[in-house]
Amino acid sequence: MKKALISIVEPRETGYRVAQVISEEGEFPVASQMFWLQCSDSVTADQFWYDPVDQQIKPLPQQETL
Repeated sequence: MKKALISIVEPRETGYRVAQVISEEGEFPVASQMFWLQCSDSVTADQFWYDPVDQQIKPLPQQETL
């Protein structure tokens, strides 16, 4: 498992940005506007967001190209 750093001052979708993803043992202290959350190994920073309603990390919708 990994840990995702959630930034509650950076909105994404209807939740918050996944700012960084690290191995569990790499966790470090963060400011009160951020928190760590366990996540799957497939989660990557800026490609996922945290939904506070169901407390899940979800992939950002794919951008359509013209």
